[in-house]
Amino acid sequence: MQKIRFIDSRQSQFYATVRRRVDDYFLRNNLPKNANFAMWAKVAFFLGGTVVSYGLILSGLFSPWAMLGLAVLLGMFTAFVGFNVGHDSIHGALSPNPKVNKLFSLSFNLVGANAYLWNITHNIVHHTYTNIHGHDEDLEVAPGLIRLDESEKLSPFQRYQHYYAFPLYGLASLSWVFRKDYVKFFQKQIGSYDNSKHPRSEYFNLFFYKALYYVVFIVVPLLVLDLTWWQFLIGFLAMHFAEGLVLGLVFQLAHVVEGTEFPEPDTQGNIEEAWAIHQMHTTANFARKNPLATFFCGGLNMQVEHHLFPKVCHVHYPAISEIVKQTAHEFNLPYHEQPTFLLALRSHYRVLRRLGKEAYQNTTRNGSLSAA
Repeated sequence: MQKIRFIDSRQSQFYATVRRRVDDYFLRNNLPKNANFAMWAKVAFFLGGTVVSYGLILSGLFSPWAMLGLAVLLGMFTAFVGFNVGHDSIHGALSPNPKVNKLFSLSFNLVGANAYLWNITHNIVHHTYTNIHGHDEDLEVAPGLIRLDESEKLSPFQRYQHYYAFPLYGLASLSWVFRKDYVKFFQKQIGSYDNSKHPRSEYFNLFFYKALYYVVFIVVPLLVLDLTWWQFLIGFLAMHFAEGLVLGLVFQLAHVVEGTEFPEPDTQGNIEEAWAIHQMHTTANFARKNPLATFFCGGLNMQVEHHLFPKVCHVHYPAISEIVKQTAHEFNLPYHEQPTFLLALRSHYRVLRRLGKEAYQNTTRNGSLSAA
């Protein structure tokens, strides 16, 4: 796989300027860049909510319909734990102490994912090669079924993707728990990243925490609850569909909306702009001024700030977003944002519809030419 290099031929000062201004903000207000009291309260709320939801299900005290609602709630809480606890911890943004970050990053493993692999596919690959086809692993949602950029493989069936993409997003966490982590762990290359060697401890961690998840979320409920196998299966699938839909929507609204770009490197593998400017062209915010969205999304509704400052805890994003936006405008750079979640969702829908329509037109046109 071709190596990608970012060439700052114009010697842009944007990143240096915005970093200096953000650093000044923290110094001027005597604030740490890591978690504050409000953040630790969020950690307790989402971890506690997950445990309570799970405990209420195991109690067996509720009607089947109430249990189904609790399963959906548990799925949503596990997604929010990923956003608010695991994500910041793996980035090293939760605490200045690496051991504390390591401890809380295990929350990722306990909800069925793998913190070590997430660091590779997300922190290293996605954050470096954002929206670059063949390099950004986050664009590989359902290859051949969902087309998220112009370079994707074409299929006439993609003309309907704006209808079926959203249910497929709901399968994201199921894939994560049972397939994706295993595939990615043993995949020799992820984009241009050499993924052929892992510490021995991570082989153990992968299988140990997966087994622990299967015991906690499959074996224990089947042993404890007075449910038929099909009742359990409905609840388990509902939990994962809720989790997957929340995960899929938040991540897609950050990069696959109107205005964001999907740059292609030249024949030498060069992207003719600085990395930080690349982030401004490929990343978008939504509901930036909505505290409720920020609370539940773990600041991932402010992906612009997150990509520029991944080691800053997300509770600080609302304040520094004003700095980033102003600086971007001064340097004539885009600052993509939608004021609400619903507007961002509509924008993503329109992108899916446009790309699907193009795929259908191109495949049918090529088919007609071949027949002629």
